[in-house]
Amino acid sequence: GGVSSQSKRSKLSVTDFLVKACSNALLDVPQVNSQWGETAIRQYTNADISVAVATDTGLITPIVFGANTKGLKQINSDMTDLKEKASAGKLQPHEFQGGTFTISNLGMMGIQEFTAVINPPQSAILAVGAPQKKLVPADNEKGFEVSTVMNVTLSCDHRVVDGAVGAQWLKALKGYLEKPINLLL
Repeated sequence: GGVSSQSKRSKLSVTDFLVKACSNALLDVPQVNSQWGETAIRQYTNADISVAVATDTGLITPIVFGANTKGLKQINSDMTDLKEKASAGKLQPHEFQGGTFTISNLGMMGIQEFTAVINPPQSAILAVGAPQKKLVPADNEKGFEVSTVMNVTLSCDHRVVDGAVGAQWLKALKGYLEKPINLLL
C-alpha cells in the first residue's frame, strides 16, 4: 500500500513555468547556457536549471536536470521531490552541485524585484519578483485593462554573456511567459 507518488504532487507553480520557459530560452539563446573557464567558454546543449530553495540551514540550489527535455508535469514532480529532500536535508551533492543556469524566485515572499548574484561558474542567474496586478493601456472602451505583471532581473557574467545577448535571452523568456501555450508545444 502507501500513497502513490502522483497523489502527493502539487498543482503547477509559477516556478514550474519559469523553469520550462528558462530552459526553452536557453535553447533559443545558447550563449547564456554557458560557463566561464580559464582556457575556454563551455556551452551546454542541455538546460540543467538550478532553483534556489530556502531551508532551515540556508539556501540551496537543487537542479532540474534536462529541463528542456521535460514537460511541466515532470518539472513539477522533480521540483516537489527536490524541495522535500532539501527541507529534510537529504539532497545528495550531485543534486545541487552543477547546473547551467539558476532561478532565484523571491516572489512568494512578496519581494517585487531584486538582483541575484551569479553562482560561478554559471554565466547568469534570473531574479524573479512577485506577480502584481497593474493597469496597462488597451484597445477597449476604457483605454486600459488589468494585467498581471512580474519583474525579472538577469545578472550576467559579461566575460561570457554581454548585455545584448542578455537582452536577446530576456526577450525569448518574455515570449514564453506571455504565451505559456508555447511551453506545451
